[in-house]
Amino acid sequence: MIYLDTSVALAALFGEQRRPPAALWQEVLASSRLLEIEMMVRVNALGLSEAAGEAARCLIDGIAMVDLHRPVLARALDVFPVRVRTLDAIHLATMDFLRAQGLDIEVATYDRRLAEAADAMGFKLADM
Repeated sequence: MIYLDTSVALAALFGEQRRPPAALWQEVLASSRLLEIEMMVRVNALGLSEAAGEAARCLIDGIAMVDLHRPVLARALDVFPVRVRTLDAIHLATMDFLRAQGLDIEVATYDRRLAEAADAMGFKLADM
């Protein structure tokens, strides 16, 4: 299973120069419900068209979302092996939650700090 970070989803949505390979979308993808919030806030903040919002929703619909429930949020309050930002803590806690369920997690991110933290926690980084 590939854990999809918001940086990769936004790069795909906005057609940025650095974007994920097409094969990524054939994989089993999971993320925190936080990804949905981050994506829609970005679309709305930029005042993009309704079509952009629909494209974001379509992308989100292809991802298994983990809700921000108590075990995930409780883990986000714990210590991490490196310093992390608040939203990264929630993403990392979600990854940890999925791993605790016995899932083999590979992380797709363009965020250097998140990648370093995921690596320090023993997660494999996807070749992006």
